[in-house]
Amino acid sequence: MYVLGLGSPTHPLPEACYLARTATYQWENLYGYDYLHAGPLFIHQFSHLWIDFRGIQDAFMRSMDSDYFENSRRATYVQREYAIRNPEGFRGYHENCWGLSAGEGPGAHTHQVEGAEKKFYGYTARGVPFGPDDGTLAPWAVLASLPFAPEIVLPMLAHLRDTYPGPNTEIFRASFNPSFLDEAPRGWVPEGFFGLELGPIVLMIENYRSGFLWTLMRRCPYLVRGLRRADFKGGWL
Repeated sequence: MYVLGLGSPTHPLPEACYLARTATYQWENLYGYDYLHAGPLFIHQFSHLWIDFRGIQDAFMRSMDSDYFENSRRATYVQREYAIRNPEGFRGYHENCWGLSAGEGPGAHTHQVEGAEKKFYGYTARGVPFGPDDGTLAPWAVLASLPFAPEIVLPMLAHLRDTYPGPNTEIFRASFNPSFLDEAPRGWVPEGFFGLELGPIVLMIENYRSGFLWTLMRRCPYLVRGLRRADFKGGWL
Protein backbone atom coordinates (compact mmCIF):
# COMPACT_ATOMS: atom_id res chain seq x y z
CA MET A 1 0.00 0.00 0.00
CA TYR A 2 2.84 2.38 0.80
CA VAL A 3 4.60 1.54 -2.45
CA LEU A 4 1.46 2.24 -4.50
CA GLY A 5 0.84 5.43 -2.56
CA LEU A 6 4.39 6.64 -3.12
CA GLY A 7 4.17 5.74 -6.80
CA SER A 8 0.92 7.59 -7.52
CA PRO A 9 1.33 9.85 -10.61
CA THR A 10 -1.24 12.36 -9.31
CA HIS A 11 -1.37 12.35 -5.49
CA PRO A 12 1.81 10.64 -4.22
CA LEU A 13 2.46 10.18 -0.55
CA PRO A 14 5.43 12.10 0.85
CA GLU A 15 8.50 9.94 1.29
CA ALA A 16 8.48 10.75 5.02
CA CYS A 17 5.39 8.52 5.40
CA TYR A 18 7.37 5.41 4.55
CA LEU A 19 10.25 6.40 6.82
CA ALA A 20 7.78 6.90 9.67
CA ARG A 21 6.48 3.38 9.04
CA THR A 22 9.91 1.75 9.12
CA ALA A 23 10.73 3.64 12.33
CA THR A 24 8.19 1.41 14.10
CA TYR A 25 9.90 -1.86 13.09
CA GLN A 26 10.67 -4.44 15.78
CA TRP A 27 13.84 -6.44 15.06
CA GLU A 28 14.05 -9.65 17.08
CA ASN A 29 16.20 -12.72 17.61
CA LEU A 30 13.89 -15.70 18.07
CA TYR A 31 14.99 -19.34 18.08
CA GLY A 32 18.32 -18.27 16.60
CA TYR A 33 16.82 -16.24 13.73
CA ASP A 34 17.40 -12.50 13.41
CA TYR A 35 14.47 -10.93 11.60
CA LEU A 36 11.91 -8.14 11.45
CA HIS A 37 9.19 -9.52 13.68
CA ALA A 38 5.48 -9.75 13.05
CA GLY A 39 3.51 -12.46 14.82
CA PRO A 40 0.84 -13.50 12.26
CA LEU A 41 2.22 -15.22 9.19
CA PHE A 42 0.12 -13.24 6.71
CA ILE A 43 2.03 -10.04 7.48
CA HIS A 44 5.15 -11.68 6.03
CA GLN A 45 3.30 -12.61 2.82
CA PHE A 46 0.80 -10.15 1.43
CA SER A 47 3.22 -7.61 -0.08
CA HIS A 48 5.13 -10.53 -1.60
CA LEU A 49 2.08 -11.62 -3.57
CA TRP A 50 2.83 -8.79 -6.00
CA ILE A 51 6.37 -7.54 -5.38
CA ASP A 52 9.58 -9.48 -5.92
CA PHE A 53 11.65 -8.42 -2.90
CA ARG A 54 14.54 -10.75 -3.67
CA GLY A 55 17.76 -8.76 -3.64
CA ILE A 56 16.20 -5.29 -3.32
CA GLN A 57 16.59 -3.37 -0.06
CA ASP A 58 15.31 -0.21 1.54
CA ALA A 59 17.44 1.67 4.05
CA PHE A 60 16.23 -0.45 6.94
CA MET A 61 17.08 -3.77 5.30
CA ARG A 62 20.43 -2.43 4.09
CA SER A 63 21.25 -1.62 7.70
CA MET A 64 20.41 -5.22 8.66
CA ASP A 65 22.20 -6.79 5.66
CA SER A 66 19.00 -8.57 4.64
CA ASP A 67 15.96 -8.15 2.40
CA TYR A 68 12.25 -8.72 2.88
CA PHE A 69 12.23 -12.04 1.03
CA GLU A 70 14.94 -13.45 3.28
CA ASN A 71 13.12 -11.95 6.25
CA SER A 72 9.93 -13.83 5.35
CA ARG A 73 11.92 -17.04 4.93
CA ARG A 74 13.24 -16.65 8.47
CA ALA A 75 9.77 -15.83 9.79
CA THR A 76 8.48 -19.04 8.19
CA TYR A 77 11.13 -21.06 9.99
CA VAL A 78 10.31 -19.31 13.27
CA GLN A 79 6.69 -20.43 12.86
CA ARG A 80 7.74 -24.04 12.35
CA GLU A 81 10.13 -23.94 15.31
CA TYR A 82 7.37 -22.58 17.53
CA ALA A 83 5.16 -25.54 16.65
CA ILE A 84 7.98 -27.99 17.32
CA ARG A 85 8.47 -26.50 20.80
CA ASN A 86 4.69 -26.11 21.30
CA PRO A 87 4.99 -24.07 24.51
CA GLU A 88 1.23 -24.01 25.11
CA GLY A 89 0.83 -27.78 24.74
CA PHE A 90 -1.83 -27.89 22.01
CA ARG A 91 -2.68 -31.03 20.05
CA GLY A 92 -1.40 -31.58 16.54
CA TYR A 93 1.58 -29.21 16.59
CA HIS A 94 4.81 -30.64 15.21
CA GLU A 95 7.42 -30.08 12.52
CA ASN A 96 4.92 -30.79 9.74
CA CYS A 97 1.88 -29.12 11.29
CA TRP A 98 2.29 -25.42 12.06
CA GLY A 99 1.30 -21.92 11.03
CA LEU A 100 -0.40 -19.17 13.06
CA SER A 101 -2.07 -16.24 11.36
CA ALA A 102 -5.17 -14.07 11.45
CA GLY A 103 -8.34 -16.03 10.93
CA GLU A 104 -11.43 -17.74 12.22
CA GLY A 105 -11.43 -19.81 15.40
CA PRO A 106 -13.87 -22.02 17.29
CA GLY A 107 -15.22 -19.08 19.30
CA ALA A 108 -15.00 -17.87 22.87
CA HIS A 109 -14.75 -21.02 24.98
CA THR A 110 -12.70 -22.49 27.80
CA HIS A 111 -11.84 -26.21 27.71
CA GLN A 112 -9.40 -28.71 29.11
CA VAL A 113 -6.59 -29.72 26.75
CA GLU A 114 -4.18 -32.38 27.96
CA GLY A 115 -5.19 -31.61 31.55
CA ALA A 116 -4.77 -27.84 31.29
CA GLU A 117 -7.47 -25.21 30.95
CA LYS A 118 -7.20 -23.38 27.61
CA LYS A 119 -9.00 -20.35 26.19
CA PHE A 120 -10.29 -20.42 22.62
CA TYR A 121 -11.19 -17.45 20.44
CA GLY A 122 -13.20 -16.54 17.37
CA TYR A 123 -11.60 -14.39 14.70
CA THR A 124 -8.28 -12.99 15.91
CA ALA A 125 -4.74 -12.35 14.72
CA ARG A 126 -2.86 -15.34 16.16
CA GLY A 127 0.90 -14.97 16.20
CA VAL A 128 4.27 -16.46 17.03
CA PRO A 129 5.76 -16.54 19.62
CA PHE A 130 3.93 -14.01 21.78
CA GLY A 131 0.41 -15.14 20.90
CA PRO A 132 -2.42 -15.26 21.04
CA ASP A 133 -2.36 -19.01 20.50
CA ASP A 134 -5.42 -21.18 21.09
CA GLY A 135 -4.39 -24.20 19.02
CA THR A 136 -5.91 -22.82 15.80
CA LEU A 137 -3.68 -23.32 12.75
CA ALA A 138 -3.92 -21.58 9.38
CA PRO A 139 -2.67 -24.06 6.77
CA TRP A 140 -3.47 -21.69 3.90
CA ALA A 141 -0.86 -19.33 5.34
CA VAL A 142 1.71 -22.11 5.30
CA LEU A 143 1.04 -22.85 1.63
CA ALA A 144 1.23 -19.13 0.86
CA SER A 145 4.82 -19.29 2.22
CA LEU A 146 5.78 -21.74 -0.53
CA PRO A 147 8.23 -19.43 -2.36
CA PHE A 148 10.11 -18.67 0.86
CA ALA A 149 10.73 -22.18 2.17
CA PRO A 150 9.36 -25.01 0.00
CA GLU A 151 11.51 -27.52 1.87
CA ILE A 152 9.31 -27.13 4.97
CA VAL A 153 6.03 -26.06 3.36
CA LEU A 154 5.60 -29.11 1.11
CA PRO A 155 5.97 -31.60 4.00
CA MET A 156 3.15 -29.77 5.81
CA LEU A 157 0.98 -30.12 2.72
CA ALA A 158 1.77 -33.85 2.52
CA HIS A 159 0.96 -34.29 6.22
CA LEU A 160 -2.46 -32.68 5.86
CA ARG A 161 -3.19 -34.65 2.71
CA ASP A 162 -2.41 -37.90 4.53
CA THR A 163 -4.08 -36.96 7.82
CA TYR A 164 -7.22 -35.37 6.37
CA PRO A 165 -7.88 -37.20 3.09
CA GLY A 166 -10.79 -36.39 0.85
CA PRO A 167 -12.31 -33.32 -0.79
CA ASN A 168 -12.57 -31.35 2.47
CA THR A 169 -8.88 -31.45 3.32
CA GLU A 170 -8.00 -28.72 5.79
CA ILE A 171 -5.27 -27.21 3.60
CA PHE A 172 -7.92 -25.12 1.84
CA ARG A 173 -9.73 -24.09 5.00
CA ALA A 174 -9.16 -20.73 6.61
CA SER A 175 -8.11 -22.53 9.78
CA PHE A 176 -8.61 -25.63 11.90
CA ASN A 177 -8.10 -26.55 15.53
CA PRO A 178 -7.10 -30.13 16.49
CA SER A 179 -7.41 -29.27 20.19
CA PHE A 180 -11.08 -28.27 20.07
CA LEU A 181 -12.83 -31.63 20.04
CA ASP A 182 -16.43 -30.61 20.80
CA GLU A 183 -17.61 -30.87 17.21
CA ALA A 184 -15.57 -33.67 15.58
CA PRO A 185 -13.01 -36.31 16.56
CA ARG A 186 -10.29 -34.45 14.66
CA GLY A 187 -11.19 -31.05 16.05
CA TRP A 188 -12.85 -27.89 14.81
CA VAL A 189 -12.93 -26.66 11.21
CA PRO A 190 -14.90 -23.69 9.84
CA GLU A 191 -17.94 -24.38 7.71
CA GLY A 192 -16.88 -22.36 4.67
CA PHE A 193 -13.96 -21.30 2.55
CA PHE A 194 -12.72 -17.71 2.30
CA GLY A 195 -11.41 -15.96 -0.80
CA LEU A 196 -9.05 -13.82 1.26
CA GLU A 197 -7.16 -16.97 2.18
CA LEU A 198 -7.54 -18.92 -1.08
CA GLY A 199 -6.30 -16.00 -3.23
CA PRO A 200 -2.78 -15.89 -1.73
CA ILE A 201 -2.48 -19.67 -2.22
CA VAL A 202 -3.08 -19.34 -5.96
CA LEU A 203 -0.77 -16.35 -6.37
CA MET A 204 2.09 -17.79 -4.35
CA ILE A 205 1.93 -21.18 -6.06
CA GLU A 206 2.38 -19.35 -9.38
CA ASN A 207 5.18 -17.17 -8.02
CA TYR A 208 6.89 -20.36 -6.86
CA ARG A 209 6.32 -22.09 -10.21
CA SER A 210 7.22 -19.31 -12.62
CA GLY A 211 7.48 -15.93 -10.90
CA PHE A 212 4.68 -14.77 -13.20
CA LEU A 213 3.13 -12.17 -10.86
CA TRP A 214 6.53 -10.83 -9.87
CA THR A 215 7.66 -10.52 -13.48
CA LEU A 216 4.40 -8.83 -14.47
CA MET A 217 4.55 -6.29 -11.66
CA ARG A 218 8.16 -5.39 -12.43
CA ARG A 219 6.74 -3.74 -15.56
CA CYS A 220 4.29 -1.58 -13.58
CA PRO A 221 5.76 1.97 -13.65
CA TYR A 222 3.83 3.09 -10.58
CA LEU A 223 5.12 0.22 -8.48
CA VAL A 224 8.70 0.77 -9.65
CA ARG A 225 8.44 4.49 -8.92
CA GLY A 226 7.02 3.77 -5.48
CA LEU A 227 9.84 1.37 -4.63
CA ARG A 228 12.47 3.88 -5.71
CA ARG A 229 10.82 6.69 -3.74
CA ALA A 230 10.91 4.36 -0.72
CA ASP A 231 14.68 4.16 -1.33
CA PHE A 232 14.75 0.55 -2.48
CA LYS A 233 17.91 -0.26 -4.42
CA GLY A 234 19.77 -3.18 -5.94
CA GLY A 235 18.67 -6.40 -7.62
CA TRP A 236 16.18 -6.08 -10.48
CA LEU A 237 15.64 -2.38 -9.72
